[in-house]
Amino acid sequence: MDSNRLRLLFSRALRASLLSPLTLAGCDGEVDLTGYSPPACDNGGLAMTGLSPAAAPDFVQLRSFRAAGEPAAARPVSSVGTPCATATQPQACLSELEALAPARGFRDACGFICTDYFLATTRGDVVSAIASLEALKSFLGPIDTAQEAALTAFAAGYEVRCSGLKYGAVKELGDGAFGVVGTKGMACGKGTELTQYALRVSSTGEVVEEERKVLERGKDNCSVGRRPEGLRSQGAVACDDVLGQHFAAIAHLEAASIQAFLLLREELAAHGADLALQDAALMSALEEVMHTEVSARLAGRHGATPQVPRVDAAAPRSLFAVALDNAVEGCVRETFGALVARHQSLHAQDDEVRTSMARIAEDETRHAELSWKIDAWAQARLSEEEREVLRLAKQRAAAALREEACVPVNPVLVSEAGLPPPEVAVAMVDTLAQELWA
Repeated sequence: MDSNRLRLLFSRALRASLLSPLTLAGCDGEVDLTGYSPPACDNGGLAMTGLSPAAAPDFVQLRSFRAAGEPAAARPVSSVGTPCATATQPQACLSELEALAPARGFRDACGFICTDYFLATTRGDVVSAIASLEALKSFLGPIDTAQEAALTAFAAGYEVRCSGLKYGAVKELGDGAFGVVGTKGMACGKGTELTQYALRVSSTGEVVEEERKVLERGKDNCSVGRRPEGLRSQGAVACDDVLGQHFAAIAHLEAASIQAFLLLREELAAHGADLALQDAALMSALEEVMHTEVSARLAGRHGATPQVPRVDAAAPRSLFAVALDNAVEGCVRETFGALVARHQSLHAQDDEVRTSMARIAEDETRHAELSWKIDAWAQARLSEEEREVLRLAKQRAAAALREEACVPVNPVLVSEAGLPPPEVAVAMVDTLAQELWA
């Protein structure tokens, strides 16, 4: 996959996007939210506060990991308590806690990749991984708090989000049970829908659907770049100007990409990649420095100061883990990001944006080319089963990208920054999906 082929493909995608009409979302009403409250949240996920387990532990932590990847790469979502607080051998307890790596968790959620979850707990010298719905019910005992009900519904496969009552909420029903509002699905593309559920969670942990409403139906548009493993900051800034907010967020992601490429270079060297690939990763990092400066300058024009990215230190990863990350962040997201930059270079009404994006689009096209070269190099060293996982990961990432494209775009960003509106972005995703990610 070289830059010339990518440029031809991008031109075809841009032409095709002009011919695709927008499919508007439908709405079938919502569940009555009277009496509901939001669940307790931490770092965008369900908090571990508000639980009353049958046997009180010293420490509880919700962890996520890539279901198709390596369980050892589990990351903390939220926690409560002190690890190994009452252990007689604290260091051994902490080492065992850090090494917890169940093969499966109590649920998986496929977005960019499939993510599974489990609870890590300590009580005295006992370290446990709670990695099934039945194990979670046993750990919690009677469901007697709202947070336990929300966690049980989440473990049963429902999204209980922290972004508004219609996506995640809970209330006491007065008969020992709890009502939980959650969602399933997505609203992007023909035949898709985001469905809201009113659930009844009994004291024994039984989850029953009592009502369902379609929140959104098959709308069509979704954005992008290579994000480093362990990116913790969101990049949002307090600014009333929509262009300031946008370019500050972009500068944050571009700065994070610097770290992503530097780490990639180290990992390529560790796994014996050619010097040409290592040098290209370093050059990409240097180009992202320029992209960060340009985006920060555009943000400053509109009164915004970008947030410095916070990235957790990454442990050494296997070749398969590096290839999986590259498949999602490089072959899908960065490739689409290069196409979006090309669209901006043609359509932005702001002269500085249009000129800047023309340069950035060329750089991002080379970064996408590097992603595909790394993909080819890695696949030649992986098993057939691992190659199949990469193929499916690209498809899932493309589906998630299409879902993002469904989100309406502020008209100012469309006109001044040249971002593709939903109908155009979806058509662009679809063209790349047919040619690259099938």
